Amino acid sequence: MWKSVLRHDLPASVVVFLVALPLSIGIAVASGAPVAAGLIAAVVGGVVAGVLGGSPLQVSGPAAGLTVVVAETIAQFGWRTTCFIVAAAGVLQILFGLSRIARAALAVAPVVVHAMLAGIGITIALQQLLVVLGGVSASSSLANLRAIPVELSHAHWGDVVVGTTVMAILLGWKYVPAKVRVVPAPLVAILTGAVLAMVLPTAIDRIVLNASLLDSLALPQIPTGQWWHVAFAVLTIALIASVESLLSAVAVGRMRGGERADFDRELLGQGSANLLSGLIGGLPVTGVIVRSATNVRAGARSRASTVLHGIWILVFSVALVGVVEQIPKAALAGLLIVIGMQLVKLAHIRLARRTGDLLVYVATVLGVVFGNLLEGVLIGLALAFGLLLWRVVRAQVSAAPLADGRWQVRIDGSCTFLALPKLSAELATVPEGADVIVEMTVDFLDHAAFEAIGDWQRLQESTGGRVDFVEIGHAKMADTPAAPPTRGFGRAAIDDMVRPWRHQKSGRDALTAGVAAFHRGHAHVVRPHLDGLRDTQDPDSFFLTCSDSRIVPNVITNSGPGDLFTVRNVGNLVPVRGDDSVEAALSFALDTLAVRSVVVCGHSSCGAMKAALSAVDAGGGLSSWLRHVEPSVSRFRAGHPVAAAAAAAGFDEVDQLSMVNVAVQLETLGRHPAVRRAITERGLVVSGLFFDIATSRVLEVGVDGIATIDDHPALVVAR
Repeated sequence: MWKSVLRHDLPASVVVFLVALPLSIGIAVASGAPVAAGLIAAVVGGVVAGVLGGSPLQVSGPAAGLTVVVAETIAQFGWRTTCFIVAAAGVLQILFGLSRIARAALAVAPVVVHAMLAGIGITIALQQLLVVLGGVSASSSLANLRAIPVELSHAHWGDVVVGTTVMAILLGWKYVPAKVRVVPAPLVAILTGAVLAMVLPTAIDRIVLNASLLDSLALPQIPTGQWWHVAFAVLTIALIASVESLLSAVAVGRMRGGERADFDRELLGQGSANLLSGLIGGLPVTGVIVRSATNVRAGARSRASTVLHGIWILVFSVALVGVVEQIPKAALAGLLIVIGMQLVKLAHIRLARRTGDLLVYVATVLGVVFGNLLEGVLIGLALAFGLLLWRVVRAQVSAAPLADGRWQVRIDGSCTFLALPKLSAELATVPEGADVIVEMTVDFLDHAAFEAIGDWQRLQESTGGRVDFVEIGHAKMADTPAAPPTRGFGRAAIDDMVRPWRHQKSGRDALTAGVAAFHRGHAHVVRPHLDGLRDTQDPDSFFLTCSDSRIVPNVITNSGPGDLFTVRNVGNLVPVRGDDSVEAALSFALDTLAVRSVVVCGHSSCGAMKAALSAVDAGGGLSSWLRHVEPSVSRFRAGHPVAAAAAAAGFDEVDQLSMVNVAVQLETLGRHPAVRRAITERGLVVSGLFFDIATSRVLEVGVDGIATIDDHPALVVAR
């Protein structure tokens, strides 16, 4: 363990320390907090959250994402009361962790989180742009925007040079040689800014530390009033810090190949860090993706790297206070501008546009920038919820005439009272007395919509028209009056599709009922496809399988009408002589239809194979037919390699023989003149399949083994 720490975590901790130091100072300055508060938070975040957190490689500390809300809190309550709020937010995070609701924090719409960060980034950039110009940032983004032209007219050139140099280094660092990039860009940029401030012949404002880090430790001040506003600030900081930490933990896990973090423990660690940071005068702490990603890329293997980085910041802050005071404010402002603009990600904007959430994104950003953080987030969440509601509850309704004179009404989605205006308008376009097919793919049907459709149906039928319902979705007209409406799910749709297989009547009634159900539920779906096949067929495969009722070729091959030219007989046999039906079908498929493959499909528990293996006289024509299985039985008893592979996979003798029989039929087909000619001239493919009824798995059968369809290489499959 210690060898790993010394080899991997120690070097990584130094890299993270060099990145975190200037960022922590800059965030404190941008928040309007004492500089030491940023360093305290970095130390506490590294050590406490590093030890207690649930994401071992996540690095915690002051984050740009909380800059705006902390600045607003300080402006409203003062610094020491803000420390109390930070500590209280930590307690709330601990309660979140103990109550195991951590994952609920991830339920916030990602577009709102992305937009919140973008709004924070823009706000920070507007604030710090004035500092780079030599001025002082205002309290609002609108005031900062108004002040930019004034500051440009009398900008302090020394601050501009330092700030723009820092920004240029940060933005261009990715273009320098890889060996040079080992040194963190923020460190190089801040050091360069400090050197420029020393040599430029002009006065440049620098960081001021009123005391050493240890002297800056102070207890928080309990608020004297405004408790509602205090509680609101506590909740805001706790929620933002929690969501940002959990999202960062998810990102770190992805960087580690899908490694999962303990979210509840992570909130306990973050809450403990915020509690301590607030009690001793530090900024809020949260998981920071920039530092965490740096930690992972630097080769960290354990939480030791995170803890050590906090210790290095502590040592530096105590022993090298004079170095911190040489950092120009303009250099930190340039650093923060780049960090702020990096929070605005083009990938997030493109994603919001593709997913139809661009309005939510823009509204949230504008709310954060020109209002405040909470207002922006609430606006975004409200819009996101409204958009979700609109997408979920709306129904698509259309009415159009068909070629045969009938009309077709289509209703798709959730049909509720909200859809009544659209529903009524479309139904009104159907002429009185017309025959109508109502195609309903509805997952939710409330009583108001049911009544509207029913009233229209009665009116249409009273004028001589006929209304037929084709109902595919979960919600059915007949079921609506009997119970409260419920939303259908995918499982229900599958059950509806499979139910006829399990509850068949007997005799002709079953077929008649099945045909009626087909007309009602599926005929219109396949009608356009079948209409294109009415004059010709172009199947891909000649499919020879057993007559067994449990084998449905189109189901197990996920194919449809027109795809398979199917021939069925007992035992899926290719008789060498004595059966013209297979020969005729094969010749027609090869010469006239030019199929591209020939498939032989056997199955488990085959009655033909059982009879052949037991050598019992089946009587009648069946005994005569089963003589065609004798070559397969002989090959099986002689130890065919397919039988050995099937036995190794756990199949019994009947199934082994069934697979051997498929292999033998493939060999027979391989000797057929028409098949051989098609293989040579146009690349016909001949293959075998075996359907295991109990597991619903289809295996591939070759002339010398079996294989799963999913992974081809091995010709032995575990059952």
